[in-house]
Amino acid sequence: MYNKNSEEIKQLITNYFDGIFLGDVEKLKACFHENTYIYGDIKDIDYLKSVDEYLDGVKNRQSPKDLNEKLKMKIIGIDILGKMAMAKLHVPMLDYNYYDYVSLAKINNHWTIVNKIFTHVD
Repeated sequence: MYNKNSEEIKQLITNYFDGIFLGDVEKLKACFHENTYIYGDIKDIDYLKSVDEYLDGVKNRQSPKDLNEKLKMKIIGIDILGKMAMAKLHVPMLDYNYYDYVSLAKINNHWTIVNKIFTHVD
């Protein structure tokens, strides 16, 4: 069961990376629970948005792909306990060096991101 959950989570995170990198808002939206909030710290400035506000920002910016960046995002680690999981991700893009922590839950037999916190590290 662990391997199956691990593969499902890795696929979800791959879709998350693709959505961010390509600016594919529909693909990205499918990764999140509708009640997700995103909190970040970008160069000491707080960032707090609902998932809809976050997706609107992604929709209204140039994607890393459009800016000819290379996809360098990767999974650092995943911890799974029952129907909950935590993933640490490295998400370098748009001249930022982001690290994300995403909380995931298996709801109706489907893994989804229920919380995201992130920071930019120089």
